[in-house]
Amino acid sequence: MTPQNDPLEADRALKARHRDMWALGDYPAVAAEIIPDLGAILVEACGVGRGDRVLDVAAGSGNAAIPAALAGASVVAGDLTPELLEAGRALATRRGATVEWRQADAEALPYADGEFDTVMSCVGVMFSPDHRASAGELIRVCRPGGTIGLLNWTPQGFIGQMFAAMKPYAPPPPPGAQPPPLWGDEDHVRALLGDAVTDVVTRRRTVTIDRFAHPGAFVDYFKANYGPTIAVYRGLAGDPDRVAALDQALTELARGHLQGEEKTVMEWEYLLLTARKRD
Repeated sequence: MTPQNDPLEADRALKARHRDMWALGDYPAVAAEIIPDLGAILVEACGVGRGDRVLDVAAGSGNAAIPAALAGASVVAGDLTPELLEAGRALATRRGATVEWRQADAEALPYADGEFDTVMSCVGVMFSPDHRASAGELIRVCRPGGTIGLLNWTPQGFIGQMFAAMKPYAPPPPPGAQPPPLWGDEDHVRALLGDAVTDVVTRRRTVTIDRFAHPGAFVDYFKANYGPTIAVYRGLAGDPDRVAALDQALTELARGHLQGEEKTVMEWEYLLLTARKRD
């Protein structure tokens, strides 16, 4: 069997590409400068408190893990990308938070069944290609009666539209991979979790972004810092016409979302979902 036809080898190669993509640019800066409050919003929605055993899946640099630890929980933060874990360790130290950092694949979590009181993910697990596998893992490692909490960008919101704008310029996804923003579709997530959970609560909210003074500032920032955007542009190297077309598509997207008197504010929509694992 050739490596191309070996499912395990293909999965390893795919995960390696994901690790490399998220190591590009500076995602910890994006989390800290653009969406610093989203992790704390998820922690509050999950009701995380002192003594709780919490797992943050696809934790990145700890946008949710660190607030959970500061709330008194015992927290494990898992992510595929070592560079993000290293950044998280440094940030946790600066903020006085104790977090266990561990390299982990959301589709095959290295934890025991029912090990955690709360299993959560803040715009992280949505990037796992096999949605059903990762949803099954979220459920498996949560204890009966425990909480599953998810905060993900919606398909209709700005980031969902950004991925749609980049799609024509990106390589085709591997067979079976599903678009990340589907995790922001309530019906899709309910179907993934199925009857393994109860007490599902969903809320569509927006986060206010006032970082970008004009559309080009958004494009420049994401081209420099956001791994998925950097990866798409790298794939266009040597094709200036397609680079210019993608620049234009992202610029127009940002222009259509900038609002307010100075046209410097955007509202990015996300889905906040909490559920209880059935006893």
